[in-house]
Amino acid sequence: MRKDKQLIVLTHLSQFIDLFTGIGGFIVPLILWLVKKDEVIDMDKHGRAILNFRISMFIYLLICIPMVIFFGLGLIGFLVIGIFYLIFPIINAIRASNEEEPNYPLSIQFL
Repeated sequence: MRKDKQLIVLTHLSQFIDLFTGIGGFIVPLILWLVKKDEVIDMDKHGRAILNFRISMFIYLLICIPMVIFFGLGLIGFLVIGIFYLIFPIINAIRASNEEEPNYPLSIQFL
């Protein structure tokens, strides 16, 4: 196994591919994690954190849809999730470059 901080940072930042493709921000980290989790130190931990975050945020988005229709509160939920999508990949990329543990709040541990 080898240490590759740049690849882990790139994996966190690859979530922004969603801004251009719609789903690439989930697919690219998934592929990087599946291919490199046994080759790069800490890739398994960071990859799991990213995928758990992405799956959790998708579930929260699904919950916000009926809340928009019935209560109007879903708009606030969409805004908060959007802020999470923009801020936490950057924070965790910085944490990865400093060799710290990833921390995505409100993530449900699926993997």
